Amino acid sequence: MNKNSKVLALKYRPQTFDDLIGQEFVAETIINSIQANKVPNAYLFTGIRGVGKTTIARIVAKSLNCLNGIGNICKENTCENCEAITNSSHIDVLEMDAASKTGVDDVRDLIEFSRYGPTSSKFKIFIIDEVHMLSKQAFNALLKTLEEPPEYLKFIFATTEIKKIPITVVSRCQRFDLSRIKSSELFEFIKKIKDKENGKVSDDALKLIVKISEGSVRDALSLLDRALLSIDKNQELDLNSAQKIFGYFDKSQLINLFQLILKGEENKVIEVYRKIYNQGIEPKIFINDFLEILYYFKNIDSLTLESTNFLLNDQEFNQIKEISSNIENDILILFWQFTIKTLNELDIVSNQHISIEMFLMRLIYLSGSIPKKEIDIDGLAKKNMNNQIETASKLKQAETIDQIKNVAQEIKAKPELQIEVKEKSKILINSFKDLIKVCNSKKEMKLKYELENNFNLVRFEKQRIEISFNDNLDKEFVKNLSTKLFEWTNERWIISFSKNKGEISIKDKEKNNQRELIEKAKKSDLYKIMLDHFPDAELIDVKPIKKDDQR
Repeated sequence: MNKNSKVLALKYRPQTFDDLIGQEFVAETIINSIQANKVPNAYLFTGIRGVGKTTIARIVAKSLNCLNGIGNICKENTCENCEAITNSSHIDVLEMDAASKTGVDDVRDLIEFSRYGPTSSKFKIFIIDEVHMLSKQAFNALLKTLEEPPEYLKFIFATTEIKKIPITVVSRCQRFDLSRIKSSELFEFIKKIKDKENGKVSDDALKLIVKISEGSVRDALSLLDRALLSIDKNQELDLNSAQKIFGYFDKSQLINLFQLILKGEENKVIEVYRKIYNQGIEPKIFINDFLEILYYFKNIDSLTLESTNFLLNDQEFNQIKEISSNIENDILILFWQFTIKTLNELDIVSNQHISIEMFLMRLIYLSGSIPKKEIDIDGLAKKNMNNQIETASKLKQAETIDQIKNVAQEIKAKPELQIEVKEKSKILINSFKDLIKVCNSKKEMKLKYELENNFNLVRFEKQRIEISFNDNLDKEFVKNLSTKLFEWTNERWIISFSKNKGEISIKDKEKNNQRELIEKAKKSDLYKIMLDHFPDAELIDVKPIKKDDQR
């Protein structure tokens, strides 16, 4: 095949360790082991797609079998072995895809083939790609050969799912975790290739490619290939064109959307979102990008422009920095929680588009703080200045956790709906008995049931309860009890599990007491007289006589 007709991902595939980017540590370790003649029985390369797992496996095979040796490995004028390995036609280097050959019979054929020594090279090498796809029986069949193979036999495994490989196999390999390629390195790499291909692509468009590829070289080259084919030879691909080609929208729209949410401008928020949706952006992609913007708003002071992986340009970075200085962290954390919750909700709703609009409405009504610059006399004067200033003053005094609204919404609220803040009366809980009484008075029957039936107390102190683990205890018990204790006492309580065996539950205590009463009653003369008259009688319950009953 003509080299020029190949896709960029194959055309510029590294052929030697010097060609690799972002994996220098791995390359250096492998070269040193080969030079020191301490080659492991098996290599295991793991990492995300497109970072060089199979490529490094082939380079290792070349390094072991190159006719010139590791010190003079072929670069341009390749030897017969290196040429054959590059073309996947070497008789002693077998490359197998475990996704299509997963059974134990395939591995047995492999082991049988391994009994014969190499034909034209020093080592016989098996490269197994996506090795995690092998069945459990296939892995077991491979174990013995993998641990003590012939001196001429080497295994090279590649996988994206390291957790699916049995630990017995991993422990017999020399493992290398390939990292994602840094954005700056990947940017320089595709920029050089763009120049070699005489392509006209702006730096901003290349940065967008780097962002979308998420550290994968193959993805970046595939996107670059697509970009170069999408434009005329005399035309430069700019950022706007690249966003349309890759279905990626301008993040500055999210920043503007965020500002509108804080201002409480519902109509404009929906209008901006629908424009984004009409660009072909899927709701889940929108939510993930919104989470990313929230992250930058929260942590912008500890970040640099380079650390944003080219998501933001200079203008957007500075814009976020300016806006974030006027937003409370509590609001950003609250937004984050609701966004994560909405991401889960998208899997159970039929119309995701409507769900996103309702999500944005919720954020508007959850805004507990707006930028300070928005609260000024000029802005408030537009709608009855005197009434708004009076309302804003009341709101400032009525800061409460239970009500989270922005100033714009509070201004619209009717006088009869305004919240009066009263200091909550504290309930004193000094013992376990007090806790039971409070649950009873507050009609918290579920909590009371758990406390009486499945609660094994180890220690009860002020604002701290220690209990032993009980399988029958409700999973939400600790969370619910902590919430109620805070609500009743206005204090944070710590509820922890202890290895010590706590007291038996109230219910068990009652059962034991009842059992003792029954045993005591059976020894009484009255019970013996009853048995004389009714031999088949059985005592099942005993109730103590109250003072009122003795009268």
